[in-house]
Amino acid sequence: MTVGAGIGIANFTFDDADGFWEWVALCDNGGVDSIWQSDRLVSADPALECMTVMAALAGATKHLKFGMNVASLGWRDAVLMAKTCATIDYLSNGRLLPAFGVGSARSRDFVGAGKPTKGRGKRTNEAIQIMAELWRTGQSNFSGDYYQLDDVKISPMPVQKHLPLWLGGSSAAAIDRTARWATGWQAGIEAPQEIAPVISSIKARAAEFDRHIDDDHFGAGFAFRFGEADHPAVTGYSKLLSERLGKDPAGFIAAGDATSIMALLEKFHAAGAHKFVLRPMATGTEDMLQQTQLMVTKLLPLVSQLNAASRTA
Repeated sequence: MTVGAGIGIANFTFDDADGFWEWVALCDNGGVDSIWQSDRLVSADPALECMTVMAALAGATKHLKFGMNVASLGWRDAVLMAKTCATIDYLSNGRLLPAFGVGSARSRDFVGAGKPTKGRGKRTNEAIQIMAELWRTGQSNFSGDYYQLDDVKISPMPVQKHLPLWLGGSSAAAIDRTARWATGWQAGIEAPQEIAPVISSIKARAAEFDRHIDDDHFGAGFAFRFGEADHPAVTGYSKLLSERLGKDPAGFIAAGDATSIMALLEKFHAAGAHKFVLRPMATGTEDMLQQTQLMVTKLLPLVSQLNAASRTA
């Protein structure tokens, strides 16, 4: 089992597209495990469309893996998503990490896509089964409440023979969904003490279905910044989380030196997470590049040390 540290982006904080690609090159050459793009269709703030980003990263990088954190299946079409993921995995020689969720009922994305929020859980369940079948066999016959497919086929197949299927969500329905069909689980904006019981529940429920999800296929994420905790990027993000979640954001962010950031990562690791999506609290291209460079030179060596210690334990 290994700990992996990827990097996540939500809003587009770069000055321009050139700044974004400079940052991608830094990640690709700096040993960052993966890039994760948040999914947001309707937004007043700049945000890239996540599947377009996956396709662009497939052509612009050589080493990085990349995934969606997480793409909503509540308003997307299952066959189109299956075909898109298969194409991106094929063109990237097997570097896609597909991750999905239902989508929040409060999201304006459902309005933008013209899909009702009612029934989104069942639509997602059906979509997951269809995608998994198409990736496994190349064809699907399916009869459900929302999808009716008659000998639907896709080709070429994904390069990864067992294309990962990560899911998010912590509700009872999400736990059941993950236990039934997923190969991994990615936490949302949750503290270590919040993810531990979810991971335990998923493992127990998976055993009831005679399934097993590897321990290192459970992930979490948090925001970080090298520097002072009173930096505007930190205080602004903390305020946003407080208003959005209605609780203290201390368990979701880390500001300080590499030791301070690693301390929070180790708390998540102790709670059962092995894969991490770390989100820099930064503003503008230069700030984002600097924070990412510090992650590469200061934090990733500590992650490597953690892995080495785990192998010898």
